[in-house]
This record gives sequence, structure tokens and C-alpha cells, in this order.
Amino acid sequence: MTRTLFGTDGVRGTANTPPMTADMALRLGMAAGAQFKRGDHRHTVVIGKDTRLSGYMLEPALTAGFTAVGMDVVLLGPLPTPAVAMLTRSMRADLGVMISASHNPFEDNGIKIFGPDGFKLSDQTEADIEALMTNGLDETRVPAADLGRARRLDDAPGRYIEAVKATFPRGLRLDGLRIVVDCAHGAAYRVAPTVLWELGAEVIPIGVDPDGFNINREVGSQHADAMRRTVLERRADLGIALDGDADRVVLANETGALVDGDQVLGVVARAWRDQGRLAGGGVVATVMSNLGLEHFLHGLGLTLERTPVGDRYVVERMRADGFNLGGEQSGHIVMSDLGTTGDGLGAALQVLAALVQSGRPASELLHAFDPLPQRLRNVRVQGGQDPANILALAEVQDAIAAGEARFNGDGRVLIRKSGTEPLIRVMAEGTDESAVSGVVDDIVEAIKAAAGV
Repeated sequence: MTRTLFGTDGVRGTANTPPMTADMALRLGMAAGAQFKRGDHRHTVVIGKDTRLSGYMLEPALTAGFTAVGMDVVLLGPLPTPAVAMLTRSMRADLGVMISASHNPFEDNGIKIFGPDGFKLSDQTEADIEALMTNGLDETRVPAADLGRARRLDDAPGRYIEAVKATFPRGLRLDGLRIVVDCAHGAAYRVAPTVLWELGAEVIPIGVDPDGFNINREVGSQHADAMRRTVLERRADLGIALDGDADRVVLANETGALVDGDQVLGVVARAWRDQGRLAGGGVVATVMSNLGLEHFLHGLGLTLERTPVGDRYVVERMRADGFNLGGEQSGHIVMSDLGTTGDGLGAALQVLAALVQSGRPASELLHAFDPLPQRLRNVRVQGGQDPANILALAEVQDAIAAGEARFNGDGRVLIRKSGTEPLIRVMAEGTDESAVSGVVDDIVEAIKAAAGV
């Protein structure tokens, strides 16, 4: 069975509009609970969320679904996605759930599920859950005496704070560093400033006043100008911008220049190689990562393994081939020795460790390589059209082929449909910046014409 509900990062959509409804969440809770009920022990699921208003709708609906199939529920409240993955494992839960649409605006929401090992589910397991939702929920209900119970874990933030601090090298402190941290009015609004302060930094927090509506609004990793401005205004040594669920990070050095996930991967890979900590002989990244990163790693004697877009595909390759560092240009950084999924704050701490140990300013240390010219444009598909059908049209394929021919081996073209939004993403990179822009623009115009946009 193919998946229709799950995308590249769980289930996502506009809140209170199909599929992101309370009814769907209840049914998903029942199906996921039934899928992971194995053995005669008392089964448990942990549920975290970000700060969106719709979390108040989805959290009790999921709770009802899980308790209906006999699972106990532990409610964590607002907490980063990596904290949910960590607590799933540390509490020996049978699965974990994060209610979040990550970097999307407040109108959207999503549901991510982790298995008992703290890793996101495979495509096959998600397909199995969808099959149960379609046909088989009646058999999953338990007798009244076997219903699950729900309770809140009041010290969940403290547990994550201690866990993420433990990833910072023992004996190092952040004394003397002034750090701006932008929490996007999201899940890390309490924990991230606390961690940095407890490690000794002078912390300048922004994006820490959630009201249910302002998550990711002009703040966070997708809107890093607020963080950059604050770095310059307060003469900070580093800026950290997290997204709504804090599983991705974008940095800024003391000049306000942005540092993306590719540069973070380069910095951490070099530091870990020098310390003998890097496993697998390289780094895992997606097809979106810049060729400059690949060239930089080759210069260090390391490889770059590429996967489809999506941090769970990065994790799957890391687990299969023995790598302990991977991530995405967007700022999802996965360090498998330290956690099971992307952790924006954890990645920032590894960069800060390298910064402290080097004694160099961020503008020097965090520019690991010169990226090749790269351009990305998104085309929003209207009227319920399937992006895959548009991409298959002959006129679109002809435009893509013409773009590849124009590079003549000195660049690459990557066209894909988004797994989380009704978008077609058009990316090109190469040695000639004008050619890169021209190729992207020509393909975008062909897609727009074909889609009637």
C-alpha cells in the first residue's frame, strides 16, 4: 500500500481542515496505538507539541485515540521535537508523537511519530498505519476496563535541558560569549535560553513570547533577519535561530552573515574528524546540499553521501552505513551519537564548542567553504493540481533538459515536489551564476505556463 496521508515529515496540513482535523487525529491515534501494541505490558505513548493554537485541538484528540486502544498517554506540553524523541527512549515508551508543522505558519499543523527507538517511522510502517485507519479500527477498541490513562510530565523541559547540556564537552563553558537566540515563539522558547545561560553565556532571547498565533511569524530560522539585526544591535558573538519545533537551526556570525546547514555540517565534520569522533568516513546530506560542501569534505579526505530531501532519509542512510553526522542545508543537523533526529539547539552547541576551542571569531571559523552559486525558486500549485502530473508534461521536461544542456557538465538541476506544501521546488547550481539564474527562471516559467499559474 502506498502512503496518501503521510508526507516526507509526518502528516501536515491546515488546522481543522482535512486531513488535519480532530477526527483524523483520533483515528491516527487509534491506528498508531494498535500498530505499536506488542506484548502484554502496559503500553505508553509520549506526546509533545509546539505553541500553535490548534495544538489544543489535536492533543486531546490524539489522547482519546490512544486511550481508546488501551495505551497510557504522557503529555509533555510545549517541547522541541528532539526532546520528544529523547523522552520516548528514556521513558521506554512504545512510541512518541510531536504535534507541530515545524517552520510553517500557525494556520498549519502536523503530527510526527517516533518508534520506541526514538527514530521516525519507515515508509512501510506509515503505510501500515494508514491501512488500519482505512479498515480495521473497530477491532482496535478495548473494553472499558482496559482504557488507557493520561497524565502530564511536569519536569519534561528539565529532562531535555540536562540531556542537551550533556552533549556539550565536559569542562567547556560559554563564559564571555554574548549569544542571541531566536526561538520563533515556538517549542524551545523556554529551554533554549536556559541551556545557553546555564552553560555560562550572556543570552539575548527573542521570539520567546508565544500567543498561539505568532509562531514563525517574522522570526525563527525561516525569517532570520530579526536574529541578524539583534546580533548587530547588541554586538553579539553569535546568533542562533531555531524553527517552530526546534529541529533545525540557522546561525549568524558577529557580522550578521548567515550560516546555513551546509556550513554547520562542514564545521562539525572538520572538528569531529580532528578529534577522531567522525564515523563512516564522511557526512550524509541531501541532494539539496551545495557542491561546495562536497568539495570541502573531499579536501579533508571525507565523502559526502546524498539522499532524497527529508531528514529521516538522511537518518536511514546514516544508520545503514555507519555515519554519525548528517543533515540538510535547511538546518536539520542529525548527530546520531547524541540523538535520533534533527536537533537545532544540539547542533548549535557543537558549533559553539568548536568556537570556544578555536578561540577564533565566528566569521572566520564558520565559513568552512565558498558555496557554489545556487538558486532555489518555488512554484505554488493551485486548484488541487498534482505537482507530479505537471512535472511529467513534455513542455516541462523539455525545459529541464534544456537547462541541463546549458550547464554542459558544470552544474546541476534539481526539480522536486515538496512533501509538506503544494509547491514545486526548482533548484540549480553551477560555476556560472548568471547561467544558474537563467536556468532556474526558464524552468519556473515553463512550470507556471503548464500549471496555468
